[in-house]
Amino acid sequence: MYLPPLPNLFSGMSSAVRGTPTLLGLPYDASSSFLKGTAAAPPLIRQALHSPAGNPWTETGVDLGADGALGDAGDVPLGTAGADARTKIEEAVRTLLESGGRPIALGGDHSVTYPIVRAVRWFHPQLSILHFDAHPDLYPEFEGDRYSHACPFARIMEERLADRLAQVGIRTSTAVQRAEAKRYGVEVIDMRAWVAGRRPELRAPVYVSIDIDAFDPAFAPGVSHREPGGLTVREGLAVLHALTVPLVGADIVEFNPAQDPSGMTATLCAKLVKEVAGKMMSSVDSSAG
Repeated sequence: MYLPPLPNLFSGMSSAVRGTPTLLGLPYDASSSFLKGTAAAPPLIRQALHSPAGNPWTETGVDLGADGALGDAGDVPLGTAGADARTKIEEAVRTLLESGGRPIALGGDHSVTYPIVRAVRWFHPQLSILHFDAHPDLYPEFEGDRYSHACPFARIMEERLADRLAQVGIRTSTAVQRAEAKRYGVEVIDMRAWVAGRRPELRAPVYVSIDIDAFDPAFAPGVSHREPGGLTVREGLAVLHALTVPLVGADIVEFNPAQDPSGMTATLCAKLVKEVAGKMMSSVDSSAG
């Protein structure tokens, strides 16, 4: 068992429908290329989230400081790399869902999204993914690793773990990844399309995966792969706030504290946690059964 009991959960409701938004730390960066460091992110995101510099209210009027509004299942112990870590992540997320929580995973590198979605898919016969990122993360393999942080969405689509994948913020896509996007029917809204006015439209329960480098480095310098020309914070929040389908899980990944001396990126991660949790609390899956 990887998780402590979850406090103050909604009783008598399916965890797949209205589970308590619950933090789950995934201190893992063994599948990162270029720079390590994202494993150190979860405690710093929590620190920023609970800082007295702000307050627990979301922009949509949800008080996350209310009793039972936001759970925290702690960190999953991920001392080993590879398949063992992926198994632990998947089991931890499934346990959280069965216990009445809805996961907000704090990465860690983006490779953690694949085992998270494997767990979430068990609870949702229909599932869309909304993916914010500078990179498509659709490589069939990267530097000999099929489970690299550059590959999670190739594995997800390959295993049919999602019915639809919409990507926002993309601005560095190779020929290989473009071919994979076409192969899997991925809706890619790159930054040129974003500026032209395209927006994602999702019709099924949605899992949201937020790579912090989706945002322009001016707003989020604390990442390992900075790519200028990205989303503003307000643009990203607008997409979240506009969701009209149930938000059943989320991750916030690729924050590298070693690249964030000002603490600005940690503050952004905390802001995203708040708005994601608020959106979860206001979403209802009327089609669940």
